[in-house]
Amino acid sequence: MQKLKFTNYFLHTRQRSDRKDIKIEWIEQVFRFPEHQEIQADGRKRMWGYIKEADKYLRIVVLEDHQTIHNAFFDRDYKKD
Repeated sequence: MQKLKFTNYFLHTRQRSDRKDIKIEWIEQVFRFPEHQEIQADGRKRMWGYIKEADKYLRIVVLEDHQTIHNAFFDRDYKKD
């Protein structure tokens, strides 16, 4: 199993009060088994997954290399199709 990589931006924003409770296991779950994903115009990938323990959808943003996590946050606006 490949080890997750993170940008410095991700590591910095992870200290914010609204993101510090997001578990790495949840990020890995969305990365490996996304419920929905989209490619942005810049080549980055947005991926969503439902986190049962939090009762919220988590969005992660992965760089164009499709390996490095750049951002992760609970997406209040995401609506499942």
